[in-house]
Amino acid sequence: MLTLEAKTGFIDVALSVEQGDCLALAGPSGAGKTSVLRIIAGLLSPDRGRIACAGETWFDATTDLPAERRGCGFVFQDYALFPHLSARRNVAYALPKEDRQRADELLARFGIADRAHARPHELSGGERQRVALARALAARPNALLLDEPLSALDARTRARASRELAAALRDAAVPTLLVTHDFATAALLGDRVAVMEGGSIVQQGTAAELASRPANAFVADFTGAVVLTGEARESHGITRVLLDGGGEISSTDSGGGRVAASVHPWDIAIAPAGSPPTGSAQNHLAAEVASVTVIGSRVRLGLEAGQPLAAEVTERAIEDLGLERGSRVTATWKASATRLTAA
Repeated sequence: MLTLEAKTGFIDVALSVEQGDCLALAGPSGAGKTSVLRIIAGLLSPDRGRIACAGETWFDATTDLPAERRGCGFVFQDYALFPHLSARRNVAYALPKEDRQRADELLARFGIADRAHARPHELSGGERQRVALARALAARPNALLLDEPLSALDARTRARASRELAAALRDAAVPTLLVTHDFATAALLGDRVAVMEGGSIVQQGTAAELASRPANAFVADFTGAVVLTGEARESHGITRVLLDGGGEISSTDSGGGRVAASVHPWDIAIAPAGSPPTGSAQNHLAAEVASVTVIGSRVRLGLEAGQPLAAEVTERAIEDLGLERGSRVTATWKASATRLTAA
């Protein structure tokens, strides 16, 4: 188990990662995520706090183990491979001579045994990632730290590399802390997700918990939800929100005063303007299509409804409704899909 309590200037963080689990530390650039990794690795000392792993104290009021004694496997954002060494020699770099066979075993495990003699510039982005991960695991670390492990990959490589990385993390069976600016990556690779803002963790939980019950508007926005602001008042078991910019929506959450209402784009249905309401959804906002963006098999509609709104629909829906920029529509969703937090 890896535990951290650290305060230093901008950073004020407490977290724990169970043996064999992966905690994804997610947030925007400048939130302090990489600094947390550097503190755990011993590359940056906090003003105060405690770091422990596998029953050993790495840092407290009387202890500050140097980085080389902490046994961290660190995968840097740019992988930091030695350019003049082959893939095999990169992995074997920190191993004693009698254990150099482990480098071959790890390369084979990651499916790149046939690239053992290639140098980094001869490898693809995904192959470099696997070499870096193999090197981090070579010395059987007590903890694994990964700094934006997918950011250097192109979109085509990223999907396959993320599946391989997820499998490798399961097999590693050590506490893993993974830093990312992308919530989708955090949800894919993390058993739990901790969202950072301004040097502190603002919410922790599973990706599903964070998406469905964000602690504040920042978390809602970061997890991909649409955030609408307004004034809330409760009425007969339902909270009505008078939106800034016009319109009113309902939520089954309790709330009063200034609130941020969040809803995920995939929970919003689109109908032509003036269509009679159907189903049980209580929220109906008149909107104008501002953008139409294809994302894989879905289409993201940017909407203007007094405040920016977004909906995800199928390409078939776009064709059937004849939607384009300037189309007038009604955005509809359920009160139960609307989360409220204090604004």
